[in-house]
Amino acid sequence: MKEKWMPPVAEFDFSSYFKSLAATVTGRGTNWKSVSEATGVSQTTLSRMARGRQPDAESLAKLSAWAGLNPVDYVSGEKKRTESLALMGKLLREDPNLDSVSADALEAIIETAYSRLRRDAATDGTAD
Repeated sequence: MKEKWMPPVAEFDFSSYFKSLAATVTGRGTNWKSVSEATGVSQTTLSRMARGRQPDAESLAKLSAWAGLNPVDYVSGEKKRTESLALMGKLLREDPNLDSVSADALEAIIETAYSRLRRDAATDGTAD
């Protein structure tokens, strides 16, 4: 029986991420207790991370935002381009002039228009 080729699985290099996080703590002249207070990530979670345990997604996001680290930079393998609609949704939610209901409404309008225009472009042969 012929084996089916499977692409390599992307893996998160937690060890390198944590070293970068620790270097940020040291470089800023702060300590883990202050990091916990600033991010809302418990000291227990930070202690577990120091022993090699990966945090939950919310803690990872909070720590990354605090440190200015992009977790994607610590994932092996080929990185894909971000979809336009995903970027649009992110920008709408960051807009201080929009509440979440307004951002959702605009996103729905944009998604509908985008789908229609993409379908039309595919039909008339102008799509890439």
